[in-house]
Amino acid sequence: MNLTLKVWRQKNAATPGRFQTYPARNLSPDMSFLEMLDVVNEDLITRGEEPIAFDSDCREGICGMCSIVINGIPHGGHHGTAACQLHLRHFQDGDTLTLEPWRAKAFPLIKDLIVNRTALDRIIQAGGFVSVSTGGTPDANALPVPKDIADRAMDAAACIGCGACVAVCKNASAMLFVAAKVSHLNLLPQGKAEKDRRVLNLVKQMDMEGFGGCTVTGSCEAVCPKEISLSFIARMNRDYGAAIIKS
Repeated sequence: MNLTLKVWRQKNAATPGRFQTYPARNLSPDMSFLEMLDVVNEDLITRGEEPIAFDSDCREGICGMCSIVINGIPHGGHHGTAACQLHLRHFQDGDTLTLEPWRAKAFPLIKDLIVNRTALDRIIQAGGFVSVSTGGTPDANALPVPKDIADRAMDAAACIGCGACVAVCKNASAMLFVAAKVSHLNLLPQGKAEKDRRVLNLVKQMDMEGFGGCTVTGSCEAVCPKEISLSFIARMNRDYGAAIIKS
């Protein structure tokens, strides 16, 4: 199959960017989206041109590095799928695809399709930890956790921190990301000791990073490759309100 790519090219944040068109020829429908970009880059390098800069690491939908807006939708809009898991069979032969980076004030552009997402790391560092004993390994059943609570915590912990929720939000809000990081620790008994401090610190750091406010449009949930639920935002708001009252 053959595709046409309109790719955002920008040397750095201080240089104006523009869309540039590239042909992607003789592709297999079974290729992943990033494999297709590899093929295009090999052709560009062969012609002596600058390859397209994009992020990738595990290419298994685990690390969250594959931050690309495809035809206006982060990760391409295929339900529960990161860009690295997206295959060309979801497109039609002859399609034109527009590729852009995440666009948010808190994600300054580095080059082409790569943005700096360390703001998310700083949010986690602000309070995403638990106090644990460093002694001997406790028995697995020493601290019972109800299955429904364990399941909810695991659902929240599935967040890979890709930032798609920020990229799609009209306010560039990081609420879904922060809610997932708050909830997956606050739900478990091991995280209760820091529960109030954690939610206060994470929300404070989120605001300091310049992310926008949440207006609950649901677009974040729609594009999340791990299908993190909006209900975690409601849970975080309850935890935050309770922590404010206690403090």
